[in-house]
Amino acid sequence: MTTATVEKPASPASSLPAPAATPAPRSPSPKAKTVLVGFDLGTNKSCLLAGPAGGSDIAVSKVVPSFVGYVKDGIVDGIIAGNARILYGEEALRNMLHVRLVAPLAAGVVADPGAARDFIAHIRSLADPAGHAEIRAVVGVPANAGEQAREDIRRAAHGLFDRVLLIPEPFLAALGYRDDARVGQSGYLDPVVNSLFIDIGGGTSDLCLVQGYFPTAEDQISIPFAGDAIDELMHDELNRTYPNNGLSRHTLREIKEAHAYAGPSRKPLEVKVIMGGKGHTIELGDVIGRSCNALIDSFYPALTSLIERASSDSVVMLLQNIIVTGGGSQIKGIDTVLQKRLTDDGYESPKVKLAGQDYKRYVALGALKAARSARENQWQVLLG
Repeated sequence: MTTATVEKPASPASSLPAPAATPAPRSPSPKAKTVLVGFDLGTNKSCLLAGPAGGSDIAVSKVVPSFVGYVKDGIVDGIIAGNARILYGEEALRNMLHVRLVAPLAAGVVADPGAARDFIAHIRSLADPAGHAEIRAVVGVPANAGEQAREDIRRAAHGLFDRVLLIPEPFLAALGYRDDARVGQSGYLDPVVNSLFIDIGGGTSDLCLVQGYFPTAEDQISIPFAGDAIDELMHDELNRTYPNNGLSRHTLREIKEAHAYAGPSRKPLEVKVIMGGKGHTIELGDVIGRSCNALIDSFYPALTSLIERASSDSVVMLLQNIIVTGGGSQIKGIDTVLQKRLTDDGYESPKVKLAGQDYKRYVALGALKAARSARENQWQVLLG
């Protein structure tokens, strides 16, 4: 499917993309039940929500680090629980000394097809441990993901998910962030009716105008600068300041997640780390601040470009509903810095909000909502 050919329907927000033209599929073999899955396949962390097709319950809710660990040859029996040969998520990270650790995705797209397939197989087992259900999954993809990126996901899911629908992540985040109980209430700014979402993940920062219809290519911009790029900047600067420090990318990510901030320098910001087995206290205030501010610099032009594409009738309300989600929404002060920058550039009374602590679930929650409203002819069948 592509977003470029989707027209703007007059119907409201829950509208989904028209299905791509595909040959008539073979009918899948009957299965005992249907399980709907909302799946945020993330560069660093993935979120799965699953529930029955005929209700609103959520039976499975999991956040899984997007890592696959292939156990190294020669590991003594009993070191790995159950002598498993492949580990996933937290278990893979806990055993990184004994596994070849692989990230299936990079910059929001499949980087290792084999690991991606193994990871999706694990996700399927979480959604349906017995393995007997028909699995229909709505999967979030980066804004304006190309056809090759979409095809790579379809190939990885082939024979694991029975049917799949790929939808841009910022739109799903808006759908998940929406408080359905407040829709129609006076004073509630429905994010699916008119908002601008900034979804900052590990590999990409995705921006999207959400205005009551499925977004077209012109409504979305994806920037290949996000959490991993911050890690890279921190790594390079620390190597210049503290040569041969030996800090792993995993450790740097943990430091960033604990101390990330945007705006003026917050020195002193002293962090204790282990280098060569010895404890050291290092000053990271400027390192972290410069790296996070570089993130804002990378996507700010795209933000203003999307604001200027909005119609004059909608832009005033749009400016009241700019929402930052994804892991980048946890950067302290990012909302304040963005709001001030927009104000200084002359935009009328902008209001930037943070998605809150539940940000990890919004794309998956929106995907599950989309799965429950999808028409039969919108699903692409992926037979084994």
